[in-house]
Amino acid sequence: MRFFEVIHDAFEPFLDGEKRPLNVMEVSNLWFFLLGTETTLRNEELGINLAQDPELKRILKDTRETVHIPLRDELSEFLRKEGVPLPNSTSEKPIGEFRNIPEGAKLNDEELANLMSYNLAQGVTVAAKGLSESIRADVGLIFSKIIYKKTMAGLVVKQYLDQREWLRIPPYYNA
Repeated sequence: MRFFEVIHDAFEPFLDGEKRPLNVMEVSNLWFFLLGTETTLRNEELGINLAQDPELKRILKDTRETVHIPLRDELSEFLRKEGVPLPNSTSEKPIGEFRNIPEGAKLNDEELANLMSYNLAQGVTVAAKGLSESIRADVGLIFSKIIYKKTMAGLVVKQYLDQREWLRIPPYYNA
């Protein structure tokens, strides 16, 4: 059975019936997560423009298209239906080749990949907070899907970092 089906099946008994209004914690968590997703999309657009490695560029594009754009759209639609005003967002960055930016004035591939890894990990942490503070099952389902999508994307980035020996590992502890 696919993971999304397992998640949906776990929440399904609680999805039917009359829905309570969103509480202030649910609204805050969803609203701030949408704002963070928009900011992450801008970072990914900049990363696509700056990345030199074609594989990193592909990972950035894939994460943008399969994780963050669908999450943004789902969160926006959900909040709109609930009557919650959406956060203001900056406009999308044009995608192009910006190789003439001097070193030191832009992030290199190692820095871009580690920033992406950090953002995905933070997204999982923030989504777990949103899940733990949700009362409504549909809100819990949204945050569960976010955790899964960002975890899977994070594993791809972690493997990429490890292959290039860019993975930041804390010192080992020996008792």
